[in-house]
Amino acid sequence: MDLRHLRYFLAVAEEGHFGRAAARLNIVQPALSMQIKALEEELGGALFVRSSRRVELTDAGVLLQIEARRTLEQAEHTRLTVERALRGETGRVRVGFAGNAIFSGKLTADLRRFHQRYPDAELTIDEVGPQEQVEAILAGHLDIGYTPAHSNTVGPDLAVRRIGDWEMLVALPEDHALVAHDCLTIAMLAGQPLVLYEAHDVHEHLVMLLTQKLGSRCHIAWRAHSTLSTLAIAATGLGLALVPAPLQQVHIPGLVYRPLKEADLTANLVLISRAQEASASVKAYLELVIGPVY
Repeated sequence: MDLRHLRYFLAVAEEGHFGRAAARLNIVQPALSMQIKALEEELGGALFVRSSRRVELTDAGVLLQIEARRTLEQAEHTRLTVERALRGETGRVRVGFAGNAIFSGKLTADLRRFHQRYPDAELTIDEVGPQEQVEAILAGHLDIGYTPAHSNTVGPDLAVRRIGDWEMLVALPEDHALVAHDCLTIAMLAGQPLVLYEAHDVHEHLVMLLTQKLGSRCHIAWRAHSTLSTLAIAATGLGLALVPAPLQQVHIPGLVYRPLKEADLTANLVLISRAQEASASVKAYLELVIGPVY
């Protein structure tokens, strides 16, 4: 007995006539009669009482009608569930973020689009440091990462897509003398105590550039380990913070932002994932936010 037998049986039971049931199933009547006969022989008894005008269910047939409907409904549910999983409509996507992802709006926009398209897929979202994101993705603990590019975002096992670039700003206390300028230059930072967000090695490149341009007058006074710590240090007047442009959305009392006129100093955001991804839901996320994944 298979699902096809049950479908044939239900067609006859619902039509009450072999000819109409055969037409509904788009098969010839003798073939349908043979299938029902084989089903009855397999189960060991009659399922229909046949007459010249119609067929009626036996008691066993009534019971099979109930069970057959239940079985076919479950089979259809199973088929649809698996198809949805293969399309990425269900399953889980684990996302880590750092840097500009939240302040640029890119992370929230991507998550919103995915949730709207696949409302039954499970999303988990955690703030994870740039270096830790790579380790977690390769270890299978995260699926997607939003991070500034750094030395570990290079390798054969990692897929990296650049999704944002921004100019740098100077965050400084509102009573600082440099606030009078609408735009600052690197030369204006000479001798000033500077605050850098030291979460990954990209900022070592930033230090190198500052040293090249300012020489001995490059004064790195603070190395903070979080975005808010960087801004808080600047707001207290302990130093001038170099931050990506999206951070100007963060309002801290007593803190103002000024553009930094220096083409070599920029901030970026990349999306990282496994180069070989098996999860349909993760593939669906990637295709939605960056395009087809092969």
